Amino acid sequence: MSVNLQQKTILVTGATNGIGKVTARELARMGASVVIVGRNPAKTQETVREIKTAAGHDRVDYLLGDLSVMAEVARVADEYRAKYNRLDVLVNNAGAYYQQRQMSKDGLEMTFALNHMSYFIMTLRLLDLLKASAPARIVNVSSEAHRQPSYDFNDMQSSNYSAAGFKAYGQSKLANVLFTNELARRLSGSGVTANSLHPGFVKTGFGRNNGGLSKLVMLGITLFAINEEKGAQTSIYLASSPEVEGVTGKYFDKSKVANPAPSSKDEAAWKRLWTISEELAKDYIPAVQATSA
Repeated sequence: MSVNLQQKTILVTGATNGIGKVTARELARMGASVVIVGRNPAKTQETVREIKTAAGHDRVDYLLGDLSVMAEVARVADEYRAKYNRLDVLVNNAGAYYQQRQMSKDGLEMTFALNHMSYFIMTLRLLDLLKASAPARIVNVSSEAHRQPSYDFNDMQSSNYSAAGFKAYGQSKLANVLFTNELARRLSGSGVTANSLHPGFVKTGFGRNNGGLSKLVMLGITLFAINEEKGAQTSIYLASSPEVEGVTGKYFDKSKVANPAPSSKDEAAWKRLWTISEELAKDYIPAVQATSA
């Protein structure tokens, strides 16, 4: 099916490599105006040049920021708002895996800060623009790693690294689904949809630049992982396909609705995570949106 996104403006975070880069490139090739978020200036600028060449048009732009820092997320969102008067699709894709426990500049465990709080702040900071552009979509990249027995609210900052970085990573991916579900509930009737997804076991540079992957996992990636092109397909589908117009609060795998972990269906956990995230981000999200339910 050929999809024309000529009139759409799309923001993709974590888009200088991996599935984020492929997602941004393919949406631009469908005609969308695409804005990517990266941290490294040279790499981000080169990515923009590559996407423009692939897309055959110049409506590709970038914003720079460290999305593990709450103030940086808010600044990037505000810079987007200053340059663009609409947002049709927000793809929250930025994420990382850390083998060793690290803390962000805000004093949050780094996996939680980047993989969850950046989604939360970016989305709420841009929510009124998404509503004004409705029908609009929010696409949150999660993972099958979200299949945890429950969200550990007693150790949200993963101070107990009994399973190295996997506990923190799995928690953050469960947080993505919990956040998406509560967001979809709150946005009911607004014309803005929110869905989460599993991209697949993807062969990318993910986790390697911080020594994050064991030799066993690296071997698994070599033998079994899919490539970035395939890994980006569900993100692209949710951002562009008319088949999911109006579909919200779902979890997708291989571009189909899938059954998420039982723990992700706990509505009390949705609301509890939202309330805690709201308190942590209170200086960086609009108060009127923070309290709407």
